[in-house]
Amino acid sequence: MIKHIVMWKLKDFAEGADRATNAAKMKEKLEACAALVPGTLKFEVALAQPGLEATYDIVLYSEFDSKGALDAYADHPTHQALKPFIGAVRESRQCMDYHI
Repeated sequence: MIKHIVMWKLKDFAEGADRATNAAKMKEKLEACAALVPGTLKFEVALAQPGLEATYDIVLYSEFDSKGALDAYADHPTHQALKPFIGAVRESRQCMDYHI
């Protein structure tokens, strides 16, 4: 199994909207990717929440049954279509994939 974790810090203002609006839009777009490919075991998108520690605005926690499934997700046209929006609104990104 492969775990795929990505965190994004968003710009204060981008694409004509503030950080909160872009975070909500990004969450919605990412959640639409939850069932794109066979082998997706878990797919969770969360926004930073008031009162809880967070240094990033959005996190994606996902699990795939194989590297092939993760690669299929990464290459899927729906996932690829998100990249321009995410690239425009993000300030920084951190990612880690690992086998368990």
